[in-house]
Amino acid sequence: MARALDLYCTFLKAVIAACLAVMVVLVFGNVVLRYGFNSGITISEEMSRWLLVWLTFLGAIVALREHAHLGVDSLVRMLPAYGKRICFVINYCLMLFADWLLLSGSWRQTIINIDDRAPATGLSLGIFYAVGVVFGVSAGVILLHDLFRVLTGQAGEAEMVAVKESEDH
Repeated sequence: MARALDLYCTFLKAVIAACLAVMVVLVFGNVVLRYGFNSGITISEEMSRWLLVWLTFLGAIVALREHAHLGVDSLVRMLPAYGKRICFVINYCLMLFADWLLLSGSWRQTIINIDDRAPATGLSLGIFYAVGVVFGVSAGVILLHDLFRVLTGQAGEAEMVAVKESEDH
């Protein structure tokens, strides 16, 4: 399962890079066309905004897998192994609850907006909200995988402190 999640995150990194490249081309091209030729790319602003939202949510999935989100671990590091395990389980249960709220809300928004069209591109607004569904499902799988590893004793004590050290240290 860990290998599949790592491959999935590698794929997401490629998608993120593609989103960023398309955003740069659209925005830079639009600036050049506006100032140089008094014209522009009609879909540039809308597509750039959509790509930024997708890029952010997909990046959050990768960050979750790599435990790269910010966190304060001063107290947890001082606890014995069973204390770290308890804190980890409580933390992940709360994160799963928050993920469920985001997933269910995104699903509802996707369904509500599936027939509405974006003004510039004509694409379904459901695509815009679907990134929350992608994030919710992906984050749920990652969280459940990590929680399973801790509950079954497969995770080491260092893995129960799910915060990466900053690069400054």
